[in-house]
Amino acid sequence: MIGEQLVIESFSRKFGERFRMYPSSAKRGADNFFFLIRDDNDKYLVIAGDSAVCARFDGEPSGTLQFNSNTLSLKVAYLNHHNLTVLQKFFPHLAPSTCSKRASFGTGDRLGVTTPAHIRAFKDRYTFPVLAQQSVRENSRTGRDFQKVLDDAIWGAFEAGYEGPFGADADHVKRIEDLKEAVDCGYTMFTIDPSDWVRSDIHRLSEEEKNLFYESFPEKKELERRYLNKRYAVEGEKVYFEEKSLRDIALTYFRAVQHVAESYEFLRGYKRNNFDFEVSVDETPFSTSPLAHIFVVEELHRRGVDFQNLALHFIGDWQKGIDYIGEVDKFAREMSLHASIARKFGAYKLSLHSGSDKFSVYPVFAKQTQGLFHIKTAGTSFLEAIKIVARKNPSLYREIHNFALTRFAEDTAAYHVTTDVSRIPDAEKVPDDNLDSLLQQPDSRQLIHITFGSVLRAKNSEGKFLFRDKIYATLFKYEDDYYKEVTTHIEKHLTLLEGSQGGK
Repeated sequence: MIGEQLVIESFSRKFGERFRMYPSSAKRGADNFFFLIRDDNDKYLVIAGDSAVCARFDGEPSGTLQFNSNTLSLKVAYLNHHNLTVLQKFFPHLAPSTCSKRASFGTGDRLGVTTPAHIRAFKDRYTFPVLAQQSVRENSRTGRDFQKVLDDAIWGAFEAGYEGPFGADADHVKRIEDLKEAVDCGYTMFTIDPSDWVRSDIHRLSEEEKNLFYESFPEKKELERRYLNKRYAVEGEKVYFEEKSLRDIALTYFRAVQHVAESYEFLRGYKRNNFDFEVSVDETPFSTSPLAHIFVVEELHRRGVDFQNLALHFIGDWQKGIDYIGEVDKFAREMSLHASIARKFGAYKLSLHSGSDKFSVYPVFAKQTQGLFHIKTAGTSFLEAIKIVARKNPSLYREIHNFALTRFAEDTAAYHVTTDVSRIPDAEKVPDDNLDSLLQQPDSRQLIHITFGSVLRAKNSEGKFLFRDKIYATLFKYEDDYYKEVTTHIEKHLTLLEGSQGGK
């Protein structure tokens, strides 16, 4: 009987000088064989089997393989959406699924070439991988879309030979039309960002102004009937809504909850099967109080919103690409209240956004949530990519670094950071063999993190990318090094989370 290994060996003897194989990708489906290969410039899908099957894929016919009396037609096909759709008919596991209420971890991939490394990090882990995860904002900055993000993740899963479940998260979505696009692409998780409906100026208003707005609130009497002086037992303490706290919380979050409910109703009516639903109220300039947490959850439940994850703005400073800034003990005390509320009101997962590299709080977060958590990362894998560029292509790194400095003031407007560019060493004076150390220094690390979109979109006067193609070419040439670096980095995250008292 012909096996995958025999087919790969036969193909290698015939084309080994032109292509390198990915043996882990080899799969047999309906007496046809499929595996990935690469040359010096790109990757391809090989189909070896029935000529009618080969004809269903876009690509170049490449002769045959002969095994005694058996002849297999060959086609070298492109890694495009059409071919992926055909491939999924042979391997249904190449489609995202729901996670529901179990520990999960999102590995946003801004470049679309990192999934095999992410998958290696999940080997022998119990945490559910969300392999496709990008926000609308990230896609606009990288020039990708939901379909491209998902396709790249699935091709990466196929390359790695991964057959387990994985999720696909349309992250930080604000508009119904973007939800529709993500549903049509096949996403299984939807993170709603209602920050445009959160009133973030309440703390700046006078008491008179707050009362004036609240008196005009159509739902004022109903909210007071439902919440005023209602007491909740949390961690042995009694917390309750007073007139002022209810007023401020309602003014801040009520419209945001309405938007979340509208988004959920759209998904429930438009998507034909189950989905994971995350609510994000972390995009605020202030932390989420335990009372605000209760209000949001109670209002969501009252509207019939079945959510699996809730992202809050926890106390402390959660800047991009660096560790937590704040008192870990104080965070632990506050976190115990939020975790207790989550268990009391439905055992949903608490989600940590800006979750990259928050190594000092992972053990606390996992312990307090009893292993019922979701973590989102994205920029950290991009930083590992640029670290490889610094090591293998120092001149390119210096070009990126210096360009990023010119973009930082404008790009940082969308982020809360305390980056001080005056503390960043002059890249021109750092020796080549020490250049990657800049990616360990918080200020230069944030410089690269925040300007990723500008770096990837920058073009010269002829319309050619200044850095994008060179970054991809460097990572492609040194793919093994890149995969190893990313795997090790994500493993560090997972080890701290799973090694804590979260349990399976």
